[in-house]
This record gives sequence, C-alpha cells and structure tokens, in this order.
Amino acid sequence: MPVGVVVERRRIENPWQPWRWRPVAVLPGAGEAMVGTELERGDDFTRSIAARLTLTLHRKETEGYRVGLSAPVPLVFVVLRPDGDGWQPFLATVSPYEAQQYTVGGDEVVETVPMPDAVIAWVRDFVEHHHVDEPFVKRKRKGGGATGDDSRPESFARRPRVPPSHG
Repeated sequence: MPVGVVVERRRIENPWQPWRWRPVAVLPGAGEAMVGTELERGDDFTRSIAARLTLTLHRKETEGYRVGLSAPVPLVFVVLRPDGDGWQPFLATVSPYEAQQYTVGGDEVVETVPMPDAVIAWVRDFVEHHHVDEPFVKRKRKGGGATGDDSRPESFARRPRVPPSHG
C-alpha cells in the first residue's frame, strides 16, 4: 500500500541544529506527484509530504502485525536516514519487530505515527486471511556429557580430572 510520509520541520533552540525533523502522519494512497507538497506552514514549522513509501505485508510476519494491532493506538513505524539537510524517510512498516531491527546501531532513527483507519482495516484483513498459529515446540537437548547419553543425570556431572600418565 503506498503511503505519503508527512514530515514536520520545526525550528528548535539548539546551537548545532536549527531544525528538528519528525514524521507526524502517513497518508494512504499518496501518489508520487505529491512528494514535496507543503501541507501546512506556521511561524516556526512546515509540514510536507517528504516521501512516498510502500507498506508491504508478508504472510510469515503476521504475528508482529497482530502485536501492532493490539496496541492501544496502532502505529506505523517510520525509519529515517540522515541526508544533507535533515532526515529522509527510508522505510515505513507496521511490524514492531521489523522496526526494532533498525534501532540497534547504525544511523537510522525510528519514529512512530498513528496508523490511519484505512491501514488498520487493510492490515487486519491481511492477518485474518493469512495468520496461522504456530504451536510452541520445546527443543530437546542433543547429547549430554562426554558419553552423549543424556538419559542419566550423572552424565551432566563434571568428571574428576585424571592426572596424565607418564609412560
């Protein structure tokens, strides 16, 4: 689903950085021609469509979508990367698990915006059609101790050290 990412550029009191860039909304169905369109202007801020990104859903990630939809306010996660003047939206996702991957190291910043009703309905429909509960399967231990026999508890015990033989 194509979405336009609305970014607010707001003047801040900071000697190293005059502006703060922050996504404030996504607009479902935004066309490429809308990128760069100024939506609102005030004394110390502007809001414009900074990018058109595609929200993509995958059948194997429905558990993450369910988690996102169950939040009190479902969110779209917008990943930003630095560019010459500020921050540029790079990725939009509805999966908190996917977004989390971008919070570790790297130069990306992850921000959230409320998920629009049209996106909620689209994601909910996708999850209803594709989610399959996967039963939890406890893994069995492979081998145990030096003998490889894990059926005996003593096989897990530490063996006494045998002094080397001089022969």
